[in-house]
Amino acid sequence: MLPERGPDEAARHARAAVAGLAPTPLLRCAALDRALGGPAWLKLEGLQPTGSFKVRGALAALTRIAGGEVVTASAGNHGRAVAWAARERGVRVRVFVPAGTAPDRVEALRALGAAVEVGPEGFDATEALARRLARERGARFLSAYDAPDVLAGNGGTLAAEIREQLPEVARVVVPVGGGGLAGGLARALPAHVELVAVQHARCRSLERSLRAGRAATTMPPFPTRAVGLEGGLGRLGFAALAARRPRLVHVEEAAIARAFRWALDEARVLVEPTAAAALAAALQGEAGGPGPTVVVLTGRNASPDDLRAWACA
Repeated sequence: MLPERGPDEAARHARAAVAGLAPTPLLRCAALDRALGGPAWLKLEGLQPTGSFKVRGALAALTRIAGGEVVTASAGNHGRAVAWAARERGVRVRVFVPAGTAPDRVEALRALGAAVEVGPEGFDATEALARRLARERGARFLSAYDAPDVLAGNGGTLAAEIREQLPEVARVVVPVGGGGLAGGLARALPAHVELVAVQHARCRSLERSLRAGRAATTMPPFPTRAVGLEGGLGRLGFAALAARRPRLVHVEEAAIARAFRWALDEARVLVEPTAAAALAAALQGEAGGPGPTVVVLTGRNASPDDLRAWACA
């Protein structure tokens, strides 16, 4: 396991770790203004070196490590980011992916030098396997979402960047899977900036967690192209979100597909299905309000199957 870090120390370390990354742009999107009730911007995290925001958390975590092997579980983007950061630092990485992960995602991991092992169906079961084998092998396990450095890197540095680019931001709209991005934003955004948390209608882990007063760390798997929204919520992310009490929006698969096509047709931006979830909430008119809104497009790594199924539908 990686050592635990306090939020303040992790935030300072994360800012230094991502200093070499160029800020991703905010794209003014007047076509969304009416749906959101105010000016809208798209935060293009798909322009990161590995195609998603996950490189922020990976750098924050791996700059702590010198040598050895890191084990992680990923539906794609986290594994790719960890493999990229590990290659830069000479660290060996082994990524466990759920059964049914798109072949292009697996090949992208291998191309970056990661050893890849295919787990059972569903992210939660795959992560449990990865954790167990990491313990047995004496390797470090890096959670995709439930580690202070990951929260600080993913959400904390993104929050700081948005505020530097748009000081008057009123709200940030973000998809929620394990909570590593949303939890980091919940910690880092000032109280006057609203956080809108978007989940798949078939994986209401945050809603369930808030009702129970504890993180729903496992959820039943379900078929979806938005694979980053599948699985339970991390304890650290839940704690931050419970303290923040964001606006919670649920979107159906069909709405995500429409948002995916809208991004291509109206904004001329390629997004992956998980990223399209935040846009779906915005297009439904459930994520806006007075003042400027930033919709975080978390990644661009759509698979060929995604494009065939949704772009050409």
